[in-house]
Amino acid sequence: MALSAVSDDGGATQGILRRQALRESAARTYARALPIVPVRARGMTIEGADGRRYLDCLSGAGALALGHNHPVVLEAIRAVLDSEAPLQVLDLATPVKDAFTDELFATLPPGLAAGARVQFCGPAGTDAVEAALTLVRIATGRDGLLAFSGAYHGMTAGALAASGGASAAGVTRLPFPYGYRCPFGVGGERGAELSARWAEKLLDDPKGGAPDPAGMILEPVQGEGGVIPAPDGWLRRMREITEARSIPLIADEVQTGVGRTGAFWAVDHSGTVPDVMVLSKAIGGGLPLAVVVYREELDVWPPGAHAGTFRGNQLAMAAGTATLAYVRVNHLAQRAAVVGRRMLERLRRFAAGRPQIGEVRGRGLMIGLELVAPEAGPTAEAGAIAEAGVGAEAGQAGSAARVGLAAALGPVAYADWEGAPGGTSPYGESTIEMAPDEVTPCEGAWLTGTEGGGARGTLSEDARQVLGGGAPYPGVTRTAAPPADPALAAAVQQECLRRGLIVELGGRHDAVIRLLPPLTITDEQTEAVLDRLADALDAAIRTSGTRSRSGELPTAAGPFAPPFAGNRH
Repeated sequence: MALSAVSDDGGATQGILRRQALRESAARTYARALPIVPVRARGMTIEGADGRRYLDCLSGAGALALGHNHPVVLEAIRAVLDSEAPLQVLDLATPVKDAFTDELFATLPPGLAAGARVQFCGPAGTDAVEAALTLVRIATGRDGLLAFSGAYHGMTAGALAASGGASAAGVTRLPFPYGYRCPFGVGGERGAELSARWAEKLLDDPKGGAPDPAGMILEPVQGEGGVIPAPDGWLRRMREITEARSIPLIADEVQTGVGRTGAFWAVDHSGTVPDVMVLSKAIGGGLPLAVVVYREELDVWPPGAHAGTFRGNQLAMAAGTATLAYVRVNHLAQRAAVVGRRMLERLRRFAAGRPQIGEVRGRGLMIGLELVAPEAGPTAEAGAIAEAGVGAEAGQAGSAARVGLAAALGPVAYADWEGAPGGTSPYGESTIEMAPDEVTPCEGAWLTGTEGGGARGTLSEDARQVLGGGAPYPGVTRTAAPPADPALAAAVQQECLRRGLIVELGGRHDAVIRLLPPLTITDEQTEAVLDRLADALDAAIRTSGTRSRSGELPTAAGPFAPPFAGNRH
């Protein structure tokens, strides 16, 4: 069904935006970066009051698995309204709720679905997180919590305490395997292994200082943290570590669930069966709904241990049942995997000649592009590593060695989360092999014009020695990335909006362009999204005064043509 035209010369739009700015809270977020007034929406298309149309890659922060106003969702809502059924019933049993529970349980990991229990919560993911924390604390009799750097679990007190960047008593923060900016300075399989070992050793250290944990909460893909997929092997290792110590494992699937990552639930990729799953966003079909699903042996909390007035939202349950069934029957998770893989491949080809795009990553239709300032060189941490790692040898080798080292200190953890060739590690990530003299885009940017010389795509001998095994500079790492560039990311977001594309920002410094299109995105829409994003990236890069590896952005080639021969993505 086509959207009908809207007539507005812009006056009404500006008036509404002015009144919003005058009357609404200073805490508003999306409205600041996206000054539009949506009046109609269908599928992936939003139409503003001024008549402009946009492709929506925000999807209500991932809540709209089927896009806006999908026919099966509207039909389910109308059926409840026409039946004169009660719309809000607290936690009473209803046919609508019974049907939703049946469909939800049919999608769960089999190891959890058998004998599972479900708690309906207040209509937001953060309330479900609070319920999960209450559940495991009562069940274990312990108060501590294991959480991860970079996490986001919500804005209520307990959920916020478990999120990265918060300071809270009783929460032990563990390093998440973030390959591009590895907290251990090594990245890849080794970085994930060290993350797992850190958790294990801390829990077994009687003097480690971690309060006895009631549970471990994690996201299979960190969304707000910058679209960082956890390696499958690392997830399995977390399951082993927690199970061996009788620590309930809580999987926060608020944003990753319902096919978003290319499997119905993101934990399905690794075969991990958590003790608790926190679910919201897409499970309500675009309407507010949140639940906690957990193993029956944890079901020891008393009546009223967690409650909420709006946990009986019948319209959301009906819309959720229709959405879950449609995704399952039409294999939309599998399609998300295929489309997402294609988008990642093309975006990586596009990024290969543009060092401002530090890394393209994601899983399924949860994709991120981390934007960086390559002209700034490695981060301060990298400089400290280089100082400690090279010592007198660098001075003896001369300026060419120092420049070669700077070129070498670049991101190399190019994990292909969709399983491209490269060999599977014990931690489940399939990596792309690199010869000792190959370079990443950021490495290449730092290499250009060095005294060590060498053709594009190769390193100087001094830099090659650093990359090829540590000698003569033992201890130097390869994973120091250039600093994030939030200003460039904000510029890209605005250039996207001008071209009729809505994208979100995320990551540690809001420097990650996030794509969350609906699972129903068509092939034609996929191409349009990629074309508009490519054009916006080039425009923002050009305006910012930065340049691609070749010095100028290519203009004759198509937006995703490989900018130079021999790129490996």
